[in-house]
Amino acid sequence: MGPGLVDCHCHLSAPDFAGDLDDVLEKAKKANIIALVAVAEHPGEFERIMQLSERYAGFILPCLGVHPIQGLSPENQRSVTLKDLDVALPIIENYKDRLLAIGEVGLDFSPRFAGTDEQKEEQRQVLIRQVQLARRLGLPLNVHSRSAGRKQNATLNFFLFGGGADQVLLHAFDGRPSVAMEGVRAGYFFSIPPSIIRSGQKQKLVKQLPLTSICLETDSPALGPEKQTRNEPCNIAISAEYIAQVKGIPVEEVIEVTTENVLKLFPRLRCLLQKELQTTRCKT
Repeated sequence: MGPGLVDCHCHLSAPDFAGDLDDVLEKAKKANIIALVAVAEHPGEFERIMQLSERYAGFILPCLGVHPIQGLSPENQRSVTLKDLDVALPIIENYKDRLLAIGEVGLDFSPRFAGTDEQKEEQRQVLIRQVQLARRLGLPLNVHSRSAGRKQNATLNFFLFGGGADQVLLHAFDGRPSVAMEGVRAGYFFSIPPSIIRSGQKQKLVKQLPLTSICLETDSPALGPEKQTRNEPCNIAISAEYIAQVKGIPVEEVIEVTTENVLKLFPRLRCLLQKELQTTRCKT
């Protein structure tokens, strides 16, 4: 059997999975997924993610961070504040030795959330502090990069021109391929969700990105192959198959290279998987 798949960005603490998470994870294992990187959006779900990472040790790997848009329900969503970060930081510090990355972090200048310069600046400050935190802890960043259709992607430009981070995963990047190639030159990785089959932008992106810069994700329960349908980690195979089709290469090669990319990006994951697969002893 060849290398397994890694879903490097999913929301397993989402209410959508509250009733049948065990079944969802069983389907993921049957789909040859060897690791799920669980990201947070707000401090209210930190403990749940850490509990899941304990219960499914070596399979669910935790990322804690503060997303640029806060709110437990769509009607209550708002731009992040420094107070949100103040709540999060002590919890992140408490779990720092068990984290795979800091995330999901980023910028989101969607006008309905961040319509003022003050809101955008506060988002930047929240992000800057989390970049500094990640650097201090030696952890990568799992990054949200929606910029409301702007010609230049605000998040990527932030990192390229002074963000100060070098281990970066840009998940579900929605900017132009030419902008993404700047990220490639900076050594960043881009993860591709199953929604690629219905997204012309992501199809163009994958055509240009080198395979050595691509990772796989589902962003479950969002960004599935069909709109308004719950996405699950097992759908990551759809991303792999579509990338293979676009690149004209075997899907096995896509799986092998993207999994190796994830291991480069998240060094702690390599140790965990080596233990799991008993290939080599984990070096401390």
